[in-house]
Amino acid sequence: MDKQSREFLFKYLNNASPTGFEAPGQQIWLDYLRPYVQDYSVDVYGSVVGVINPKSNYKVVIEAHADEISWFVNYITEDGYIYVRRNGGSDHQIAPSKRVNIHTEKGIVKGVFGWPAIHVRDAAKEEPPSLKNIFIDVGAENKKEVDGMGIHVGCVITFEDELMELNKRWLVGRALDNRMGGYMIAEVTRRLSENRKKLPFGLYVVNAVQEEIGLRGAEMISRRIKPDLAICTDVTHDTQSPMYNKKDSGNLKAGSGPVLCYGPAVQNNVLKMIIETAQKRKIPFQRQAVSRSTGTDTDSFAYSAEGVASGLISLPLKYMHTTVEMVHKDDVENVIRLIYEFLLQLKPGYDFRYFK
Repeated sequence: MDKQSREFLFKYLNNASPTGFEAPGQQIWLDYLRPYVQDYSVDVYGSVVGVINPKSNYKVVIEAHADEISWFVNYITEDGYIYVRRNGGSDHQIAPSKRVNIHTEKGIVKGVFGWPAIHVRDAAKEEPPSLKNIFIDVGAENKKEVDGMGIHVGCVITFEDELMELNKRWLVGRALDNRMGGYMIAEVTRRLSENRKKLPFGLYVVNAVQEEIGLRGAEMISRRIKPDLAICTDVTHDTQSPMYNKKDSGNLKAGSGPVLCYGPAVQNNVLKMIIETAQKRKIPFQRQAVSRSTGTDTDSFAYSAEGVASGLISLPLKYMHTTVEMVHKDDVENVIRLIYEFLLQLKPGYDFRYFK
C-alpha cells in the first residue's frame, strides 16, 4: 500500500456513508477512480459506476457496496433523550457507552449512547441492551433544546470510530464492511491503468448503495448495466476468535487469503476460473459454503434479468457490524491481486454456460 492508496483508504473509511446517505462517500470514491476510467455514471439512488471500454459489447462487472450500518432518530423524549431504530443490521449490544455523530442539516451533532452505572443496576434483574432501552444523550435539558440543535426524527446516526492500524498487520475500524471492497476494486482499476493493461471487454467498476437493507443498489444497477459477468467482493466472517462455532460457520482465518464461496448464486464455471487463476498465480485462498443465498450483492447480480454469471471473492473479517471490524493487510492485497489477475486472463465473449 503506497502513500496515495493509504491516504485514499483513510479518507474513504473515515467518512460516514450510512445506508441511504452514501453520496459524500461516493464522491470521495469517484474522485479517486476517475483518472483510471474512461467514463462514469451515477444512478438516481447514488450507485456509482466507472467504465473502461464503454463501447464494448461484452460487459464485466467488479463490484462492492458503499453503505454502512447506522441508526435513525426515532423518538425524542420530553427531557431530551433520543431513542433509535436500525438502519441496516446495527448491533444494539455494542451501543452503550459509544460516541456517535448525528447528521443534521446544520452539521454533525455529537452524542453518546448512555447506560446506567454498574453501581445502580440490580444484578439479579439486569437487562441486556436492546432497542427498547438504548438511548442517546446529546447533553440537552429538554426536547426543545434537541430540536434547536437541528435533530429531528429521521436524522441518521453513525458511530464516530475511525480507522486505525493494529500490530502493523491489521486494519481496524467501523464500516470495513464493505468500504474495504470499494477500496479494493478502485485499486484494481488503478493497477490496470498504471500497468497499461488493455482489456478486450468493457469493465464496469461498481460501488453500489443500500446493500445493508436488502442488496437494493445492486438490484437496480444490474438492470441498468445488463452485464455478462459479475465478480462481487464483500466481507465474510473470520471464525477463529472466541465464541464462533466452526461447525456452523466454517473454518476461515483472516490472513490466510481471500475466501471463495460455493452456493447456488455462484456460477460454477466462474468459480472454477477464479480458483484456476489463484492457483496459477500462487494466490492463497480459502473456501466457504453457503445455503440458499450468499447474503451479498452477488445474489442481486446472479438473479437479475435473464441471469448473470456471478462469482464472489470475500475478505475475511473479524467482529462484523461492530466498531472494531478487523481485516489483515495480506488478505486485502491478495483480493486485489486475484481480481486483477482474473481480469487479465479473461477472454472477451467467454460463455460460462454449463453446456451448449
